[in-house]
Amino acid sequence: MYPRLIIDKEKYRHNVQQLKQKCHQSNLSIMAVTKSYCALQELVDVLNDEHISYIADSRLENLKKLQTTRPKVCLRLTSLHEIEAVLDYTDVSFQSELPTIQALNDAAKQRNMTHQIVLMIDVGDLREGHYYKDDVEPLLKGIQACEHLVLIGLATNLTCYGGVIPTPETLQKFVRLVDHIECLLGRSLQLISGGNSSHIHLLGTSQTFPKINNLRLGEALILGRETAYGKDLDYLNQDVVILEADLIELKFKPSLPEGQIGMDAFGATPMIEDVGYHWRGILALGRQDVDYHQLVPLDDSIRLLGSSSDHIILDLSHTKTRYEVGDVIRFRLTYGSLLSTMTSPYVRKVYVK
Repeated sequence: MYPRLIIDKEKYRHNVQQLKQKCHQSNLSIMAVTKSYCALQELVDVLNDEHISYIADSRLENLKKLQTTRPKVCLRLTSLHEIEAVLDYTDVSFQSELPTIQALNDAAKQRNMTHQIVLMIDVGDLREGHYYKDDVEPLLKGIQACEHLVLIGLATNLTCYGGVIPTPETLQKFVRLVDHIECLLGRSLQLISGGNSSHIHLLGTSQTFPKINNLRLGEALILGRETAYGKDLDYLNQDVVILEADLIELKFKPSLPEGQIGMDAFGATPMIEDVGYHWRGILALGRQDVDYHQLVPLDDSIRLLGSSSDHIILDLSHTKTRYEVGDVIRFRLTYGSLLSTMTSPYVRKVYVK
């Protein structure tokens, strides 16, 4: 049945092993992020086998179901409505708001337990975290007053919202604040997480910071690319996951719609190029499953024209292969298309044997 994702666990294992080796050479542990593939247990088992230091996700539903003996980390800041679930299903959570931290402490006190937290620091990407230019001392005092929480580390996030690349200058802002916070606390912190897959371009260079001892890696592990410049890494597999979809129609038709043009199904006015009659294919896959802009055909002569909720329209006029109804079209994925197809219940997940 199609559409489906073909998942190669051994190619994933290769990527995990390669990045683990490179990180360890730079004295970095890995926090493997599983959200892009919805924490599928078959891939989590690879992380378990390779003794990855931490397993992390942004969704508590994923953390609840995944099975591991490694510390489970919740990356997304905790909603006040998720306090109990965070304590139920995670060992470590990322935090930035004192009211949430205090509520977490109160709930942990009721259970007579302790919970570990990591404080997020914003060095300019302007997503979550304490802004590095602001006074951090009041926040630290509030955390220190929480007897049922243990601050084990600091983390910063780059590229995900503002697109800020991890450069030595940007990371130095983080490291200076780490030093300041450890001075205020009077102790060293065990986890200093300096970024994500966008940090990989610095591995093996002189532009490293001994203070940073951890990276949170997701996209690099599953897609084999770094995310600062979007480059494929030649020592990693880029085809751990391949999308397959079948042709349900193939017609020789005009390229330009006929009649008065209004809105499409999603409220936009189509802007369509007139290239005359051509071979148009339809895939049994649509915008409900994936944004077609985020798909990369393995046959690079295929042109993706557009989509509705249930269909993707292809131009097959210039292909060397003579496609027929029922043929399967294969795609490499970007982060966005991996995330959406993994999340879609209408896309089957199949493992290479």
